[in-house]
Amino acid sequence: MTAGDGDRRFRLGLAGAGRMGRTHLAALAGSRQVRVTGLADPDPATRAAAARPGLPGFATVAELVAAGNLDGVLVAAPTSAHSPIVTEIAAAGLPVLCEKPCGLDTAQAQVCAAAAARAGVLLQVAYWRRFVPELAALRQRIRAGELGRVLAVNCYQWDEAPPGAGFRGASGGIFADMGVHEFDQVRWLTGQEFCALRVAAARPDADGAAGEAGPVGTDPDCGQVVAELDGGGTAMISLGRWHPAGDTCRVEVFGTAGTASVLFLPPGAGDGPFRAALRRQAEDFARAVTTGAPGQGASAADAVIALNLAGQAAAQLTAPAYRGS
Repeated sequence: MTAGDGDRRFRLGLAGAGRMGRTHLAALAGSRQVRVTGLADPDPATRAAAARPGLPGFATVAELVAAGNLDGVLVAAPTSAHSPIVTEIAAAGLPVLCEKPCGLDTAQAQVCAAAAARAGVLLQVAYWRRFVPELAALRQRIRAGELGRVLAVNCYQWDEAPPGAGFRGASGGIFADMGVHEFDQVRWLTGQEFCALRVAAARPDADGAAGEAGPVGTDPDCGQVVAELDGGGTAMISLGRWHPAGDTCRVEVFGTAGTASVLFLPPGAGDGPFRAALRRQAEDFARAVTTGAPGQGASAADAVIALNLAGQAAAQLTAPAYRGS
């Protein structure tokens, strides 16, 4: 893991240099443990936008891998490309940190998991909530029994405005794009599994469009999930694409012995908390690869479960009973 210039930081390649890839670049700019040593993106304009002095850019993942100087690769390409890219990188013998959700559905996530298992490399999935200190502290309180028997976990993820139609149309819908964070978060916080869920969603506009920036179809601008957990508690997940006050994320928990509320991304906070969590996540991945010890991040199995739950929720939107047909 020692580069020719004497820099002993973990050498991370970046596959995908769009909005999310550039966010990771910014997050890792000040890391003392990880540095990005190359990036790949098929679009020349996108590569140019992500260019940094001394950071080589490549048109393909194959070129990035062939150039060497890598200890692992972060996949930040569009969701539809996760499965083939993860498979290619794993086959080259490199560990992978893949942006959530690690595919559009459970089948694609399972392909990723199988590819990593065949190659004997680590596949960590980037559910960044696990690296928010306030949430980690809440998890410790829950697991230590400070709140007693958990009765309810309520999670809120409200975005200031929807993403562009191009991204949204290829993201898998509100539950695969946004909801997977909350499904993973509930499981990670409580140690409980979902055993039943019900969905309510905002109807599309009268002209059939799901909001000004949304695609025509069944993808709603607001979706709510209420679920039973196998430990006897309940979960409520609130997803929204229109929150004019700004992006916000929070979680509320109450049990038989106490309550807790964590606003870990308040409106107007910008992406500072997000970037800090991304940096901790990449550093955790680097430690896991370097030491062989288990990391704190989500596994491929966790990603499969989150996508399975997203699929269950999405299926209810198109069910005849839900749509009244």
